[in-house]
Amino acid sequence: MGREIISAALAQEYRLHAEALQAGDIPSAWNHLERAHILAQAWLVPHIVSHGKMLAFAVAQRDWREAAGQILRLVLAPLGNLTGRLPFGNTGRSIVNAFAPMDIPPDLAVILTRGDE
Repeated sequence: MGREIISAALAQEYRLHAEALQAGDIPSAWNHLERAHILAQAWLVPHIVSHGKMLAFAVAQRDWREAAGQILRLVLAPLGNLTGRLPFGNTGRSIVNAFAPMDIPPDLAVILTRGDE
């Protein structure tokens, strides 16, 4: 049951990203991708998917700095997952240090804790 809770929350963040994008709310669209990254980070494939979505969004926004950072993160993410050395809570954006753990938003912390049960 645990991982299903996280998977449902992850799908919700991707839906909210699409809704924000459709409304033209770019900051909110990024926020939902960041939240999705936090939820996905512990699992290799969802983690890679989150960075792939960030890369696609950065390219669509013509944010080449962010796109370059996402390419780097697509290379680094599998190494982090395979070695277990992940900066939990990190939002996954290029505007933050790729190796810095960050505080997990309280609502996501509850979901992640329930997902570990």
